Amino acid sequence: MGSLVEKVLNAARKYNVLDYGFFKLLMITFGILLGVYFETFFCGVLWAVWALMIVSALWMLYKILKYTH
Repeated sequence: MGSLVEKVLNAARKYNVLDYGFFKLLMITFGILLGVYFETFFCGVLWAVWALMIVSALWMLYKILKYTH
């Protein structure tokens, strides 16, 4: 398993901005598809989805501020 992680990390080091853009697009569209197919499930746990989004946004904001100052 460790070698698989290392291979993925080595590949990710070679990505450029366009590659990361497509990766983000992949993740966004995958999330939209999950939301469409599991609409009734996500309506029941909408508070958890919001909580995850807020925690993720705060984490990223912290990291951005930390690395830019």
